[in-house]
Amino acid sequence: MTVDVTTEIEIARPRHEVAAFAGDPSNATAWYANIEAVAWESEPPLAVGSRFRFRARFLGRTLEYTYEVREHVPGERQIMATTSGAFPMETTYDWTDTPGGGTRMTLRNRGEPEGVFKAMRGALELAMRRANRKDLSRLRDRLERG
Repeated sequence: MTVDVTTEIEIARPRHEVAAFAGDPSNATAWYANIEAVAWESEPPLAVGSRFRFRARFLGRTLEYTYEVREHVPGERQIMATTSGAFPMETTYDWTDTPGGGTRMTLRNRGEPEGVFKAMRGALELAMRRANRKDLSRLRDRLERG
């Protein structure tokens, strides 16, 4: 059973600024509340094929997983995926302009939960949606503060 959660927010900053900050894995701990650490497995800068490992806390568990960038269109779209761990997932960032010079950022997480996560699909989607909303709000607050 696939989990598919899409969340979006408007940020009063230019698209290139939002995408540059949010799309850089090195900044993940600054706006994702559950991500505790990031380690590059390939050399920056970010490009298709780049790999980086996250350590996160989610639903009371510590998770470690490695993302690989599958698509990277600077300032427009980034798709990262992991195929290992308790929750193989694809994460997509889309950035579009809004009237007045701001940015709409869309965050989509889609995957196939395994193990204990498979049995709690509904709760998992709800928790992901809640966490994503908070994370995008943290991102907006950080970027709009300057």
